[in-house]
Parts: sequence; C-alpha cells; structure tokens
Amino acid sequence: MKSSLFLSAVVVLAGLLSSCNSSGRLLIFPSDPGGRSLNSPASELNPQIANRYIVFTSDRRGRQDIYMFDAVEQRLVDLPGLNALDMIGSHPAVSENGRYIVFTGSRQGKSGIYLYDRELRQLRNLTETLQAEVRNPSISADGSTVAFESSENGQWDIRVYDKSGQPLNFPTY
Repeated sequence: MKSSLFLSAVVVLAGLLSSCNSSGRLLIFPSDPGGRSLNSPASELNPQIANRYIVFTSDRRGRQDIYMFDAVEQRLVDLPGLNALDMIGSHPAVSENGRYIVFTGSRQGKSGIYLYDRELRQLRNLTETLQAEVRNPSISADGSTVAFESSENGQWDIRVYDKSGQPLNFPTY
C-alpha cells in the first residue's frame, strides 16, 4: 500500500512539473499481486519519470531489479537482458523516448553505471575501467549523455560520459 501511494504521488509530481497548470493529475494504477503492473505488494523504490515512462527498482522477484512502466499503455515494458541474477540494480533513470535506461548496478561488491539500450537489447557497463565507487546516474532527454557521482578523487564528484562510455571533458574556469 505504501509503495502504491508513493508511485501515485510521483505521477502527480511529474504532472505538475510537465504541465502549465498547477492542479496536476492523479493517476492511480491498480496494484497487481502478480507483479505485472506498476504497483505490487513488493517494495517499489527510486521512481523516475520521463515522458510516458516510469522506471523504478523493485524486489518483486526476490531480488532488486529494474522495471519500466508505460503509463500510456498501462503495462510493464519487457526488458530482456537488463536484469541479471548476479547484479543488484538501483537508482534508474530513463531517456525521454524510453530507449535508454541508466542505473547503478552492483556486482560482487563493485558498483558500476550501466546503460541499457532497449532497441538493441544491449547492457553495457559505462564505468568498467573507472577505479571508484559510483552512484546516482541521470541521463539526458535524448539519451546521449549520462551524469553520475564518482568517488575517484576521494570525494563525491560529478562525472559526465557519452553513451559509449567515454568521459566528456568540460573546460574549468
């Protein structure tokens, strides 16, 4: 019940942020005990919204996986090859068109920033060579740029990569 109300509140917030009027819209999606909808009896964490898509983490299969919900079609989106038995996913974000999902994945105690391409059904670790802890990724609307926090310098700094995993350099002033 708590997670259902939380996700409903996120949908209201997204409506407020994306619309010109201040009234917003409350969209309540039914809870599905079988885990085939947005809301379930499991924990639903870290929801992020872009356009018609809501990405979130959930433990509905007994492990923490990444899910995507299409609010227009009111169904979960199939994400073949995204979730792995040996990885814990968290803090997902989605591009505006829903093609790219970025998230923090933890495997064997090491965190990485992963980018999933729904069209190619391809998962890639963008930070495989980075010797640091990473967290809290976000993705540009077009999916071309990913920003995240990195502890590489002994403090939490913001890093920006392109979708191929190459760091982008910005001039310092």
